[in-house]
Amino acid sequence: MKPLSIYTGKLTNDQASALEAALRARNWKSREVPYARFAFESDKCNVVFYESGKLVVQGKGTQEFIEFVLEPEILKEVKLGYETVLKPELLDPRMGIDESGKGDFFGPLCIAGVYINESMVKPWKEAGIRDSKTVTSDKKIATLADVIRKTPGCVVNVVAIGNEAYNRLYVRMKSVNAILAWGHARVIENLLGQKHQMNPPPIRAMSDQFAASKTVIEKALMMSGRQIEFVQQHKAEEDLAVAAASIIARDEFVKGLAKLEKQYNVKLPKGASAAVDAAAKTIFEQYGVDGLARVSKMHFRTALRAQGLPEPPKTEWRKR
Repeated sequence: MKPLSIYTGKLTNDQASALEAALRARNWKSREVPYARFAFESDKCNVVFYESGKLVVQGKGTQEFIEFVLEPEILKEVKLGYETVLKPELLDPRMGIDESGKGDFFGPLCIAGVYINESMVKPWKEAGIRDSKTVTSDKKIATLADVIRKTPGCVVNVVAIGNEAYNRLYVRMKSVNAILAWGHARVIENLLGQKHQMNPPPIRAMSDQFAASKTVIEKALMMSGRQIEFVQQHKAEEDLAVAAASIIARDEFVKGLAKLEKQYNVKLPKGASAAVDAAAKTIFEQYGVDGLARVSKMHFRTALRAQGLPEPPKTEWRKR
């Protein structure tokens, strides 16, 4: 089996302090990383602990570090290699759903669903299938998406909402979460329409928690979708089915963005930034508001700035 080369997890403050002390005692080299409480490197791997409490370990020595330092000295438990023993539900036949493009001004919103069963767990882990947010290369995303699509027994479905359709939906639904719920429900329904290709049949569908309640999606489901258990949870991308869906969704988003760039002969940066503002202004100047609407999500403030229109005052978010 190919050794683990990336690991993510959560640490308490006490665990983080113990890990920092352990790395200093081993004379690991300290380095600066944005938003990190501390970061160290050796000749075999890098260790970064972020202010958010997230730990990331990367490099050829990741597995060795986890087995001989992190688990015995810091976590005081042994999990690596025993995941499916400790959590047998990780082998259950299930569907994972995830999206890409929600926070990007340019490009489509892509929602993907992937069916997996026990036979896919080991080869996908060896291939490096993981949450797309931990994969920084579009080329690597494409490679992993190809692995997923070509896996025998795997079933994939994508609902890609182009910008013109997205903008119409937003005017009607007035909420990104409502669009996401609609898209997630359609993917689940589409996958269940291919249930005859799934062996054994899925016992649940999973997605990340983007709405306050899973009833938002459940209400958008039709009859067949209501016949399967739906699970919505934070950090769902840690599940292999949702991670695979995140890879497929990101691959579709990247391809959709590239198609728009070629069509309009303008570089369309990902996310929302000063570079995105500049590209949006260029699109507006060359193609007008209709052209801008064909490549972007018009409810973003970026669209107002591109047109030279005043932005409404920002309202402070408060938890209800």
